[in-house]
Order: sequence, then C-alpha cells, then structure tokens
Amino acid sequence: MRSAIITTILLTATVAHADLKLGYVDLQRALAEVGEGQLAKSRLKTEIDKRKVEFETEQNKLRDDKAVLDKQGAMMSEEVRNQKFTELQKRLFDLTQKAEKMQAELQEKERTELKKIFEKMDPIIAAIAQREGLTMVFEKTDSGLVYAPASLDLTNELVRNYNDKYPVKGGVAKAPTGPAPAPAPAPAPDKKP
Repeated sequence: MRSAIITTILLTATVAHADLKLGYVDLQRALAEVGEGQLAKSRLKTEIDKRKVEFETEQNKLRDDKAVLDKQGAMMSEEVRNQKFTELQKRLFDLTQKAEKMQAELQEKERTELKKIFEKMDPIIAAIAQREGLTMVFEKTDSGLVYAPASLDLTNELVRNYNDKYPVKGGVAKAPTGPAPAPAPAPAPDKKP
C-alpha cells in the first residue's frame, strides 16, 4: 500500500514537474564508512565483548554449581538438595533477567550513538541535494529502493563531506568503498617520423 502511494505521488509529480531530479543515499553504508560511525561501532563492540565475558563467567559458575549439585545431590538430605536446587533456579532466572536487561541497554546505547550521527548527516544530505538541484533524496534500504542507477547514488559524497566536517582523531575514517571512477585514458604514444 505504501509503495503504491509513493508511486502515485511520483507519477503525479513527474507529470506536474518535468524537471524532477532524484538521488539516494545508503545510510547504512555511510554509517559504516564515516569515522564517527567506525568509532561508535568499535566502542559498542568493546562494551559488548566486556559484558559478554562477564555474562559467560557467571553462566559457567552456574553450570559448575549445577554439576556439583548433580554429583553430590544423592548424598544430601532432600531438604538441602531442594534448597540448593531452588537457589540455582533463582540464580538462573536472575542471570536471564540480567542478560535481557543488558541487551536492552546495549540496543538503546547503539540507537543513541547512531541517532547523533544520522542527525549530523541530515543537513549534509540537504546541502548536497540543494547544490545538485535535487527534488528528492531517498534512502536505499533492503525493503525500499528496488532499483536506481549508480549515478544517482550520493553516498560517497555524503561520506566525504561528513568526514571533512567531522574529522576523527587517529585517522579511523576510510575512503568510500563505492564504485571507483573510471581511469583516465592513457595518452597516445608519440609517433616519430
């Protein structure tokens, strides 16, 4: 339904404005290529790895304690065995809750980090669109833009402008990985008489 509305709007706009100019950006690729995006990704990975180690340590301790209970449970009174089993179940429940909370916190942190970067991209995209006289700029997504020629892709320019405007200390930013420009033709060899 949504694509039908967009198509109708585009067709109407095309009829009304013969000078309709479009472009698109791949925001996910731009995010991966701008220096701040790479730093944010690195920070998030470090945080995830740290928390994963903590979680796995607790999980292994719980697993070891269960193994001990399984081995020694027959020698315990039923009351002590039930008490230990209940404690293990509570620890498992707490660990599960902690994992869910940790995942939600990391997702929120990622959302916050990315939102800051996307907010900085918006005016850069608008400036490119105005300079190029574009009527609309679309986002290339897996579920959105089905086809557009590479000549309408503004992602490389977005990445260059972003990295120029918001340089990252330490040189983390890489050059855009989009299509390379065609090489210049080789000069013709001199002919000697």
